[in-house]
Amino acid sequence: MKPEYAIIIKNKTRLEALIERFNTKAQARFYIESSGGDFQEYVIEHEKFYQSFLEVQTKLSKVIKNKVVEREFIPSFIFSEKNLIVVVGQDGLVANVAKYSKNIPIVAINPDQERYDGVLLPFNTKNFLDGIHSVINENFSSKRMKFAEAVLNDGQKLLAVNDLFIGVSSHSSARYKVVMNGKEEMHSSSGIIVSTKTGSTGWLSSIFNMAYGILGSKELEYPELNEDDLYFTVREPFKSKATQTEICSGRIKRGNRLVIESLMPNNGFIFSDGIEQDFLQFNSGATVEIKLSDEEAVLVI
Repeated sequence: MKPEYAIIIKNKTRLEALIERFNTKAQARFYIESSGGDFQEYVIEHEKFYQSFLEVQTKLSKVIKNKVVEREFIPSFIFSEKNLIVVVGQDGLVANVAKYSKNIPIVAINPDQERYDGVLLPFNTKNFLDGIHSVINENFSSKRMKFAEAVLNDGQKLLAVNDLFIGVSSHSSARYKVVMNGKEEMHSSSGIIVSTKTGSTGWLSSIFNMAYGILGSKELEYPELNEDDLYFTVREPFKSKATQTEICSGRIKRGNRLVIESLMPNNGFIFSDGIEQDFLQFNSGATVEIKLSDEEAVLVI
């Protein structure tokens, strides 16, 4: 369906978050500088973002009606099939938005190419209207972003563009039973990360970086994932008389699933893509199946 309205999505800058925390810019400056930090870096980053954001808003308003929605409201925002989603921010913001997008095309814009990698940001402030016009004319190219999916035994479901975390919402150990390809183990660990191909350059890569650093070896290789692969890894598994460490990582191919049964009386939870406010409780009695979802997000390229 031809879009009639664009939803521009942004996140607070680091400077805005500091001012929100300390009430005024002056107090935020005092805190950063008294700690030896460079407050001007926050200011420059903020000004660059809003320079780009204003440029996007001004150009977009000449093409299609639009309104701005902050990241924090996305989990409860209801998109319409008549919408076009425009994301202005970092790669993580695209991931945050994608799982709520309901197959609505996403035009993702990198507002600061010197600071942001832009793996999920195909456009910049100069060329993004090409993507907008292609969607309006219903003649656009796209990348289909696959989701990881967590489904509880009571039917609740959570999607992830980058990764799922299954564990405990504190620094205590997560206790659970894990089942993979007919083999099962009892675990005590810091939780499980499940990554998509899209997210494999993020949290998952940091776990491998840690392993490389500990072993002092560069011979290990990052897992190369296909679009239909998920990859899971157990963080800091503890081996004891009651817990095992054989099922610590592996691929979850389409049609397969990782099954986890919670053994935590409280504080067990599952969240995705860094949004801890949008979570599933995962306490004793709960079982979750992790698999590749049939749902996808549409990233305009």
